[in-house]
Amino acid sequence: MTKRREVPGIRPYDGPAGGWGALRATAQAVRNQMESIQAPIVLLRTNQPTGFDCPGCAWPDKEHRSTFQFCENGAKAVTWEATTKRVTPEFFENHTVSSLLALSDFELEDFGRLTHPMAYDPATDKFRPVEWDAAFARIGEVLRSYPSPDQVEFYTSGRASNEAAYLFQLFAREFGTNNFPDCSNMCHEPTSVGLPKSIGIGKGTVSLDDFDETELIISIGHNPGTNHPRMMGTLHEAARRKVPIIVFNPLRERALERFADPQNVIEMATYGSTRIASAYHQVKAGGDAAALKGIMKALLALDAAQGNVIDHDFIAVHTEGFDALKADLEATPWADIEKESGLTREEIEDVAAAYAKSNATIITYGMGITQHNTGTANVRLIADLLLMRGNFGKPGAGVCPLRGHSNVQGNRTVGITEMPSEAFLTRIEDVFGFTPPQAHGHDAVKAMNAMIDGSAKALICLGGNFAVALPDPERSFPGMKSLDLSVHLGTKLNRSHLLVAKETYLLPVLGRTELDTQESGPQSVTVEDSMSMVHASAGKLKPASEHLRSEPAIVAGIASATLPKSRVAWLELIADYDRIRDLIERTVPGFADFNARIRVPGGFRLPLPPTERKWETPSGKAIFSVFKGVRENYEPWADDVLRLITIRSHDQYNTTIYAMDDRYRGVFGRRDVLFMNPVDLAARGLEHGDLVDIETISSDRALRLEKITVIEYNIAPGSVAAYYPEANVLVPLDYIDEESGTPSYKSIPVRILRSETTCRR
Repeated sequence: MTKRREVPGIRPYDGPAGGWGALRATAQAVRNQMESIQAPIVLLRTNQPTGFDCPGCAWPDKEHRSTFQFCENGAKAVTWEATTKRVTPEFFENHTVSSLLALSDFELEDFGRLTHPMAYDPATDKFRPVEWDAAFARIGEVLRSYPSPDQVEFYTSGRASNEAAYLFQLFAREFGTNNFPDCSNMCHEPTSVGLPKSIGIGKGTVSLDDFDETELIISIGHNPGTNHPRMMGTLHEAARRKVPIIVFNPLRERALERFADPQNVIEMATYGSTRIASAYHQVKAGGDAAALKGIMKALLALDAAQGNVIDHDFIAVHTEGFDALKADLEATPWADIEKESGLTREEIEDVAAAYAKSNATIITYGMGITQHNTGTANVRLIADLLLMRGNFGKPGAGVCPLRGHSNVQGNRTVGITEMPSEAFLTRIEDVFGFTPPQAHGHDAVKAMNAMIDGSAKALICLGGNFAVALPDPERSFPGMKSLDLSVHLGTKLNRSHLLVAKETYLLPVLGRTELDTQESGPQSVTVEDSMSMVHASAGKLKPASEHLRSEPAIVAGIASATLPKSRVAWLELIADYDRIRDLIERTVPGFADFNARIRVPGGFRLPLPPTERKWETPSGKAIFSVFKGVRENYEPWADDVLRLITIRSHDQYNTTIYAMDDRYRGVFGRRDVLFMNPVDLAARGLEHGDLVDIETISSDRALRLEKITVIEYNIAPGSVAAYYPEANVLVPLDYIDEESGTPSYKSIPVRILRSETTCRR
């Protein structure tokens, strides 16, 4: 066997996920960003009943079951926010916007925390300090100048609190628009669109207690070791109880193979670990629908052969549409299922047998399901599979979408949506006395298209890195720069801030870790985790600058300056956040006694009707879907076309890059790589370490990413992977799931070509 060539920065990592490697990485993050004396105190307040909610993922907290409630990537998120590094007016005086744009995304955020409100000066190409009231007055003046409120886009990041998000949607609706592009549009919008059609609500239905009672976990399209790291503790416990965990994922991910819990004394002392996946199926990128249909087809055969597999009583009482689903499954050939999924019939039938044996099953899924042009249909197929065996409304069973940022679900709950319900708008009108707009507004892709065609003139960003998160920077970046006005609320500098409009404002906000003091005293905010638990978060650190303001205070300041005849007492609301929560209680179902309940450690759970087998659909029943065929949903690409998946590194959270390593995948100090199966390499005459160009198969223009080092990796044949956001240059802005509008970041048709001036790295 020929020895694989050495490539700089590429070397095997043999350790498990977690363990000593995670502790070393946490210590390194602390050294790089924080004072060593302060760091332990801050980290031990993370996700505690009287502390602050981690600004990372939305996995829920386990009450008092462990010594500490943070993970490696949570610690990175905390230290990244609580850094001692500062971006001051003097920094901006020494750097033009053009010079900053030449730096990497990692370098930009690593400069540290923004300390003063800043306004862009086109004459010098620099940001200059501005007084808060002057910034608010000018922003309000510009916004009032537009003939239509729909010329303004209101973007929300999932890190915004419920209180900030509620005020933001209230401001925009009183202003007169439902333009609410938000980060959900780019990740879990297929969940928000698909699950209501199937089970009547766009949220997961399980709790942490369900994981204690489940008999089977099916994990599809996610990498929890990096993107939802605290979930690994839950999977670790389940695996040690011998609960089968069946994984579907194109890449072999270390955390889904074996994990060492840093809080397990024996594993740490012995350098041991626990096997996580009992079976690991490397489904082809975009092949999830075929795999799910195959499992359901096999279930029908098992039921016909032995009976008692399909829950016919549940289906008869609680569902509709099963006969159409059954007919479609029976008509779908196994040959098509195998070809599109990349799995064998035997593998799929083994999964069906395990599922048939389980009395309570949870299916977890992430963006490997949603970020496809069939994302909404994929989500509905997961619901179909669970419905076939009545896996809703009983302990240990249900659907578990893995949301990203810590309050992305809460933002939607309190009104951040471009498609508000009639009932919600009626409650807004009843409480506040103005008539909110009725027409649907823009999601993220529509908002960017409106900037590109010139119909959108202004953008207000409540956090986030809008342009970088979106696909197609060749179009998105100029779209941002064509605006009249852009306003960014944020903690740190990022590239979207530098894609300056005619007027651009950077407004620095308090972080989740910092003390928020208003007129009535210290404040807490609230967040909703991915299992619909709402709880309080209160920072304790001294703010990074005396010039910072909270997100609710900044939103209220802009709203007050923009709407001089407003029906809302904006400045009174921010004096005491209890007043904001009182309004949420009056306008959003499920928040009765809001202020009293968040003062109870752990908070409270919002209503989830499917857990009681109640279905808020037009018919009052859960609804099966039909996914026609499996091959008809994809273009007939040539044999040399592969499907590209964009992925995050382990030192990354969404667009934030903490460092340049991807430890579990064996990549160190670089991000310019393409992961590729050895069979696909050989078929193209390529070797590990060659330089390649990646070319998107697109009908209207050439999209290329050049001189990328291809590395051999255990990924499903026919699939390749590259890092996000660098690979966004290969994703057309209009390549979306038509039902939800979510870009297809994980099924991009590409060709891999040897670079003309290739050299071995």
